[in-house]
Amino acid sequence: MEKSEFSKQIAEKMQQIKIDLTQNQINQFYTYMQLLIEWNEKMNLTAITEPNEVILKHFVDSATIIKHIKARSTKENDTTPNSEKTKLIDIGTGAGFPGIPIKIIRPDIEIVLLDSLNKRITFLNEVIKKLQLEKITAIHARAEEAGKNKKYREQFDIVTSRAVANMSTLSEYTIPLIKVGGKGIYMKGSEIEEELEKSKKAIQVLGGKIEKVESFNLPSTNIKRNNVIIHKKSTTSGKYPRKPGLAKKEPIQ
Repeated sequence: MEKSEFSKQIAEKMQQIKIDLTQNQINQFYTYMQLLIEWNEKMNLTAITEPNEVILKHFVDSATIIKHIKARSTKENDTTPNSEKTKLIDIGTGAGFPGIPIKIIRPDIEIVLLDSLNKRITFLNEVIKKLQLEKITAIHARAEEAGKNKKYREQFDIVTSRAVANMSTLSEYTIPLIKVGGKGIYMKGSEIEEELEKSKKAIQVLGGKIEKVESFNLPSTNIKRNNVIIHKKSTTSGKYPRKPGLAKKEPIQ
């Protein structure tokens, strides 16, 4: 896809979810798409490589959660040492979704991208370098390891995750990383009622509560999505997360 056509398509689709991109942001997204397609030829990053699909199902889809992320610093462009920025961690980020699109659109947010495959971290570091993104780090670790690490445990205002695991398992991966008062934003497909019902106990045990479920279609399509928002009400017990593998094998019931 030519850059002019890409610019037109992404600008129009982002405007449909009330996001206006600068030309620099459009350029960053274009470079990101090129890197994704190029690297995907040598490693399995995504099944979606057709440019229009990348725009819609990766970039715009990731951007649907932007409205749920509030700025922490009250002063625009505040760079003083005491100005605390919103901190977000993207669990199981894969090729960088939703973390990198969020960073492009909201450069004020400090972001950690976490993935358990080191080759993906290599790709993400290349994207970060080529897009000249700042205050964003890609780390190679399992979610359960990060949840036990004092550097990350209950240190984030926002935890995001897209297409990683069922909600019961995902809650144990993510809620230990959220500060009390923070929230988890989970990007899900169309059928989630049964999954949500089965996850209520795990969410409660881990200190969270379902705040809302936002159902919508991707712009100009009948592709249904659900964004699940969880509020972190209390500190997570030190017994969670359990050792790697248990959250998936034996979800909290």
